[in-house]
Amino acid sequence: MAMSLNKVLLIGNLTRDPETRSTPSGQNVTTFGVATNRSWTTPTGEKQERTEFHNVVAWGKLAEIADRFLGKGRKVYIEGRLQTREWEGQDGAKRSRTEIVAENFIMLDRAGDSTSGGPFRSAAKPSTNDAEQPAPEGEDEIQLENIPF
Repeated sequence: MAMSLNKVLLIGNLTRDPETRSTPSGQNVTTFGVATNRSWTTPTGEKQERTEFHNVVAWGKLAEIADRFLGKGRKVYIEGRLQTREWEGQDGAKRSRTEIVAENFIMLDRAGDSTSGGPFRSAAKPSTNDAEQPAPEGEDEIQLENIPF
């Protein structure tokens, strides 16, 4: 069997506040946008910059954490995988969207202060020993149960 890998690593800033909704089965899903910038110099010495916009989706407990702690302008490191959804629009045309399904994230700044450090790891991956995770800086404790990853 051939080996394959679908892994995305991003560091960027949220372009909008997270939006959370529930599926009919009660599963939380949060979506948000992240912008990344790339700068380079052309062979003629001209400086260029390009911004890419990424759609990010988080499920389950990670969706709740993203909704609670992330906001527009925040700098974040995201680990995830690419996934393309296809559907038929109301006009009958087929549509598709490639998204990053987040598996973990680390906030790289503090709320309201994009210059100070102190990354907070989302701890979205369940621990192997069922020990409770410490609460982040005075916030309520985050329970890491039923994570779909």
